[in-house]
Amino acid sequence: MNIIEQLRQKPWTAEQVRIDDAHGGRAYVLPTAKLGLRILLTAITVLLSLFVVAYSDRMVVSDWRPLPEPWLLWLNTLVLIGSSVAMQRGLIAVRQGRIERFKASLLVAGGSAVVFLLGQLWVWRQLVELGYFAASNPANAFFYLLTALHGLHLLGGLVAWTRLVARLTHGDTRRLRMGMELCTIYWHFLLVVWLIFFALLLYS
Repeated sequence: MNIIEQLRQKPWTAEQVRIDDAHGGRAYVLPTAKLGLRILLTAITVLLSLFVVAYSDRMVVSDWRPLPEPWLLWLNTLVLIGSSVAMQRGLIAVRQGRIERFKASLLVAGGSAVVFLLGQLWVWRQLVELGYFAASNPANAFFYLLTALHGLHLLGGLVAWTRLVARLTHGDTRRLRMGMELCTIYWHFLLVVWLIFFALLLYS
């Protein structure tokens, strides 16, 4: 090969052909459901981050009086961790085709989430009975706001969980794996969010 032929070569073209051959010319396509979940989680993260910043800025003002720490919040946190663990076990089970174990894990995860929400409502009731109303102090208002936001997002997760149970009940196993993956990601996300909120409430 002479110098002229070497100069006429386009090595980047050959490299592109090699890459195209490696994946058969197919582009990587993210499933619509996963893409939608990523967008949703990004939006929720931005929203909740703004509340965390507002909380951090407001707590340094002199009129801030922290709430007591109900022991039930610790128990609720353990329940939510258990729910997230059950979702992960259910995901592993459905990937392995162990439908019975998947059913049990799914029910435990959903039931634990409901128990968590009821526990949060019970904490609200205890605080109201002790006179910690939302309008009494900024710390009170933020507590009710943050826990309500988290609870609403968990309710949204339970709607998706209900649809997953419906698919299982009607024998629609084809989409179980995808649905379980999405629910598990969302459950873990809400657990992380709650742990951040809980840490803020404890150290305010």
